[in-house]
Amino acid sequence: MRVAVYHSNRDLRLEERPVPEIGPDEILLRVVASGICGSDVLEWYRIRKAPLVLGHEVAGTIERVGANVERFAVGDRVVVSHHVPCNTCRYCQAGQHTVCETLHTTNFDPGGFAEFVRVPAINVDRSVFSLPDSISFEAGTFCEPLACVVRGQRIAGVQSGHTVAILGSGISGLLHLMLARARGIERILTTDISDYRLEKAREFGASEVFRGDEDVPARVREANDGRGADVVIVCAGALPVLEGALRSVDRGGTVLFFAVPPPGVDLAVPMNDFWRNGVTLLPSYAGAPVDLVEALDLIASGAVPVTRMITHRLPLAEIVEGFRLTVEAGESLKVIIEPGR
Repeated sequence: MRVAVYHSNRDLRLEERPVPEIGPDEILLRVVASGICGSDVLEWYRIRKAPLVLGHEVAGTIERVGANVERFAVGDRVVVSHHVPCNTCRYCQAGQHTVCETLHTTNFDPGGFAEFVRVPAINVDRSVFSLPDSISFEAGTFCEPLACVVRGQRIAGVQSGHTVAILGSGISGLLHLMLARARGIERILTTDISDYRLEKAREFGASEVFRGDEDVPARVREANDGRGADVVIVCAGALPVLEGALRSVDRGGTVLFFAVPPPGVDLAVPMNDFWRNGVTLLPSYAGAPVDLVEALDLIASGAVPVTRMITHRLPLAEIVEGFRLTVEAGESLKVIIEPGR
């Protein structure tokens, strides 16, 4: 089978590898669609583990099933999540599945930028979901990233009546925008330094957009009756964006750090002001199984029309171009890789 091996954002090499053998509790997935995630092109995050096969937003058909697998059959259309929690440790029992050690160490083999992946038993048990016929494979690839967004807004307490400011209108920012709109949020303010992405944010339902190189805190207050936003969602890892988020939140509000800067970059927090004003700072990483289920329901119902974000569909042989499009963030949003082409 063909795989795309990541060495850097500009160096991905097609290789031939044997199709993985599966065990009695495992399945072999034929990958039909695999999305390029913003985290795939975070070079500081990925290159330390290179060379490796990336790709974790996958949908496809089951090619083989192990002898003990009863819930799935050959030919089933499914989406698969790469990280899964143990469900038994103290963190999982407290509802903190995304800090579970098992979640941080699980994955499928070798990665979604391949023609086939072996899905380990623990993933088969708790992170393989049937894909309804009404949902395309490419729409199914959004299940994992949307689940991360679902969790972020859940822990941040986003609710009707809030003003939500989303700093960064890339894939994660636009998914946050779509979900907030689906939740009934009427005042959604978005920023970016790309006019193309700001136009997409406006198209997807933002009530007001403005450039991220303006005075963001002032623009937020100008658009929100003199107040900061109830929830500020940080979807860009540049330090000035994070600093602007701290000055854009209202008293009693929440700043959700959905994106982070590279290691070694520290954020100075005005703790005295936040102590007096009751501001909450929250990070959000990954999604839990319950979030994956909700994400799939949101996609199936059409509440979050994810396929509107797809701008490019490329065969595996053109994955270098896919990474270029994602890194340069010009007139592109979601790039889908189709390994079977």
